[in-house]
Amino acid sequence: MQLFHFSQDLAKQIHSYQTINAFYQKIIKTAVPTNIGFIYIAPNGVVGMHEAPVPQLLIVIQGEGWVCSEDGKRVDIATGDGILWQQGQAHESGSTTGLTALVIQAEQINLT
Repeated sequence: MQLFHFSQDLAKQIHSYQTINAFYQKIIKTAVPTNIGFIYIAPNGVVGMHEAPVPQLLIVIQGEGWVCSEDGKRVDIATGDGILWQQGQAHESGSTTGLTALVIQAEQINLT
């Protein structure tokens, strides 16, 4: 499991198109078919322990929660945090207050 943080302070300012006060942070460029969606974990919700069928990137866009690997050690996550699981890595996630995350799944995920 790899932990990343996505926030405006890590983004680059856009200087083209007469842009004012706008920033962009690339997440991924895909070379293979990719599934992109949202996961909504309600308060006290848990996505049970399972193996990633392909690499999976989860980016929290609202709320907070936790993730853990097979060792059971929980890592707190919050808005802007991203977690990358490689194919076959067992993991679990949940939240006591609820969270919404963007989920990207593909045979290849190469973060920039």
